[in-house]
Formats: sequence, structure tokens, C-alpha cells
Amino acid sequence: EVLMEERRSRIDNYPDPILDEEVGATLWQNQPYRIPVIGWMQEIEKLNRADARAFYDRYYAPNNAVLVVAGDVTADAVKAMAEKTYGRIPRGPDLPPRIRPVEPEQNTRRTVTLADARVGVPSFSSRWVVPSYRTARPGEAEALDLLAEILGGGVRSRLYQELVVKQAIASGAGAVYQGRMLDDTFLAVYATPRGKASLTDVEAAVDAEIARIAREGVAEAELEAAKNRLIRSVIFARDRQGSMANIYGSTLTTGGTVRDVQEWPERVRKVAATEVKAAASRYLVLAHAVSGYLLPQQQTEN
Repeated sequence: EVLMEERRSRIDNYPDPILDEEVGATLWQNQPYRIPVIGWMQEIEKLNRADARAFYDRYYAPNNAVLVVAGDVTADAVKAMAEKTYGRIPRGPDLPPRIRPVEPEQNTRRTVTLADARVGVPSFSSRWVVPSYRTARPGEAEALDLLAEILGGGVRSRLYQELVVKQAIASGAGAVYQGRMLDDTFLAVYATPRGKASLTDVEAAVDAEIARIAREGVAEAELEAAKNRLIRSVIFARDRQGSMANIYGSTLTTGGTVRDVQEWPERVRKVAATEVKAAASRYLVLAHAVSGYLLPQQQTEN
């Protein structure tokens, strides 16, 4: 009942996360990523205490965990505390090797549309399956990170400057790259129209910027500014203990190392403009995108 109520309060009561779930289920054709972490409602309804306890006993054990401690501590003190607490917990059963489903090649454009009476202003997003830091070739994930930053990483990005500032057809626009996944991940762009501009106008403007990078690439000055912003954001994130722990934890649990975290700024610095252009032309193919449209429900009188 608690899980069902949580799903209602976080997802079912709002149109945005409902559409987000449906877009994810459409983007991933073979990956378990297509299943929401909290689960579908009909699955939650069938859960019982025995299921929860069996899952806990199988996976929540010291030999299947990464402990990250961030703050004003010493390694010796942390080790002693860990041995005193976690060291008393018996080792869990050895887990079999992870069998990771392989996503088939994406060859079609798919759209997901949700019309809802709770929507006041329409919006759209497009997603593509792209490599993560674990599955990418050397330098490719860093190039995708920079591509997302250049496209929609804040007020200095291309989408914001072109759609919000210059053309004034969008109230917001951006891009995101979820690089820390165990398997392939996604890169997404999104925008919301402004004033009399239509969703078609905004989407066309977003597509034009993507196509321009794939065709013309990016300038060296633009790339250098994006590198500075991206690296600076991670440096600022490390000022917060929780963020620093998350950076290391997400890296270690997806096959990375402490050295990967430490060397990441240097790897970003080495990305060339040609690599960003290649990432855009290879992965952000409009004919292979999954687009989600959130629309106001048309009210009709009987």
C-alpha cells in the first residue's frame, strides 16, 4: 500500500512523469531500463512481504555493496567503523554474473503523445540511445557530455540562446546526457513553446540546431567554453559532501574506478571539435529519435 501510494503521488497524479515512463518504455526495446524503478502499478499490487524479504536477502549484502564516505574523515577511522558495523553482517550468497541484454539497433522514429486536462502549456522532448561511459569507445562519452552541454547545458547553450533569446519562441530549452549507466544510456533534448509559437515551430528549431552541429561542427571557442562550464560544474558539485559521494558511488557501481573520477577533467580537456561533430552526426539522427509530446486536452462542449 505504501508503494502504491508513492507511485500515485509521484507519477500517476502528474502528466509529466506519466509521459516520461511511456517514452522510456518506447525508447528501450530490450533493456530492463524500460521498466520504471518503482514498477508498474499492476506489479506492485501483487507484491507481498515474502517477495520483499527474499529480494532484500538476495541483494542487500556486504559482498554486493559499495560503501562511500565523504567528508572530514581518515581512511583508518572509516575502515575501523566499517569493520565494527558492516563487518558483523554475514556475507550474502554469491551472485551469478550479470546477464546484460543488448539493445537492438534503432532504425525507426517513434512518437508518444499524451493529452491531459492538467496540462496548460505543451512541451516536447526527443531521446536517442547512446553509449554510456562504460560502453563508449575512448573519448566518446566525454564528447557526448560536451555535445549535451553545447546544445542545452544552460543559458549559454545553443538551444537557449537561439530559441529563448534570439527567436523568443520558447520559454525553456535544454539537453541532458545520462552518462553513468551500466549499459547504454540516452541523450535527450527538450523545449516548451512561448507566446504564439507552436510546438511544431519549437521542435523544428531544435532539430535545426542539432542538424547544424552534425553538419558544421562546433567552433573551438565554443568548445572551450563548454569544457570550462562542464568541468566547473563538477568542481562545484564536489563542494557538497553528498554530491561528491554520488560521483564516486555512481562511477564505482557502474564499472569505473577512483582513477576514472580523478582523470575525468583531463579527458574532457582532450576532446576535439571533430569528435563532438562525429557524435552528433552518428547518434542524433532525427529518423531514429523517440519523441514525446505533452499536450493540453481539448475541451469540447456537448
